[in-house]
Amino acid sequence: MHDIKFIRENPEVFKRGLARRGLDANEIFGEIEQLDNERRTNIALVQKWQEDRNRKSKEIGLAKAAKDEARVAQLMEEVSRLKSDITNAGAQVSDEASGKLKDRLAEIPNLPLDDVPDGKDEKDNIEHHRFSARREYAFSPKQHFDLGEALRQMDFEAAAKLSGARFVVLKKGLARLERALGQFMLDVHTSEPHNYTEVDPPLMVRDKAMFGTAQLPKFKNDQFQVPMAAFEELMDGVKAKALGRLPIVQAEHVKSFGREMTPHEAIESFYGALKNDMDEYRQLYEEQTGEVSRLWLIPTAEVPLTNLVRESIVDEAQLPMRLTACTPCFRAEAGAAGKDTRGMIRQHQFTKVELVSITTPEQSKDEHERMLSCAEEILKRLDLHYRVVTLCTGDMGFASQKTYDIEVWLPGQNMFREISSCSVCGEFQARRMNARYRTKEGRNVRHVHTLNGSGVAVGRALIAVMETYQQEDGSIAVPEALQGYMGGMKKIEK
Repeated sequence: MHDIKFIRENPEVFKRGLARRGLDANEIFGEIEQLDNERRTNIALVQKWQEDRNRKSKEIGLAKAAKDEARVAQLMEEVSRLKSDITNAGAQVSDEASGKLKDRLAEIPNLPLDDVPDGKDEKDNIEHHRFSARREYAFSPKQHFDLGEALRQMDFEAAAKLSGARFVVLKKGLARLERALGQFMLDVHTSEPHNYTEVDPPLMVRDKAMFGTAQLPKFKNDQFQVPMAAFEELMDGVKAKALGRLPIVQAEHVKSFGREMTPHEAIESFYGALKNDMDEYRQLYEEQTGEVSRLWLIPTAEVPLTNLVRESIVDEAQLPMRLTACTPCFRAEAGAAGKDTRGMIRQHQFTKVELVSITTPEQSKDEHERMLSCAEEILKRLDLHYRVVTLCTGDMGFASQKTYDIEVWLPGQNMFREISSCSVCGEFQARRMNARYRTKEGRNVRHVHTLNGSGVAVGRALIAVMETYQQEDGSIAVPEALQGYMGGMKKIEK
């Protein structure tokens, strides 16, 4: 979330950042400026009413002293009306204007740091460095799904019967190898010198948590949500009543547009309005019942880990705060139709080790480099060939100021594929979460900076190990770093 005060005081900096993102900076700034002016005008109006009320309240005292009962009655009526205006109309116009501004600010991505390369897409990313070299094989390397299916330990057909496309069933050695990878990563990250604190977070979170890390509202369609039965039953009742309103909706349409609606048009009109009001229904339901109307399956442990500091003020002495978790993750992959339809590259459910850091503004740049090195250490210990790239402005995530991607080499695909993204978000997420810290002197309260990264994606690490360590007979050699987690097993074979 952007700071409206910063935008107001630094319009050219704000517009330049948006332009680097490939957005229409003048149009967006104009919208924000207009909404901000409306909000400030409404606030000024309410303040004027408050001043009038206070002035008239003082006049009541003078009128009473003068025993002017008629004047007292008149002033008391005016004060009562002003109180009503402030309580009702004033709060409404202020809340509406502030809400519109907040909603628009929530849709605008973070601004890139100065050292982020400009560009449109992944072709404009800048390679930073590489580790190791590609392995040579005396045979043609296979892709992970061919290897796994031949071993009879990777079953996409069975998963499709259970859950549909983009799921997998792992068995025997491959199931254990995936578990070993997650445990190995956690052990590395929680020990010296990484020293992350392991957390076992909830896998379902509320709307506010998803908003805080910027998955909502923009990326709603990429998420899986779990509707709560009681709220769904309530909404079913509301929808049923819609059918009874058809004649009313049709009559309203005739009055407004001069022609009668068809039943289909009436239903579409009503449900369109209902959809727009859904968030209001949810808020009222939660306020009145104390229950949640829905939860979201986490797309990454970044969401619960980062939100651990939401709506709180931590002491500067606690920072940097470093957290890690190995969790299942869930993504709808709504924008990935036709991409990586075979294999485990792009799944609806996958396992990932997440790294999150909460820092002061002064620490965040160095912490970003540190987080990258922690993620790299996993691939180094597994002796996997990889490269690090700095994402350009057109390829960065919505909440990121700067992102490093680690891309591991997959011999079967003969290409690099992303296995980790490490991003610094500045105070962008902290503002959405109202996450702050108190300085050492205790005089100031400032927004924290947040960072997140994969440390790394366990499923993709499994793919990389399978393809890198494949043998000519179709077996998979177990990397030395994982053999202790595999009960001493050195090879996975049919």
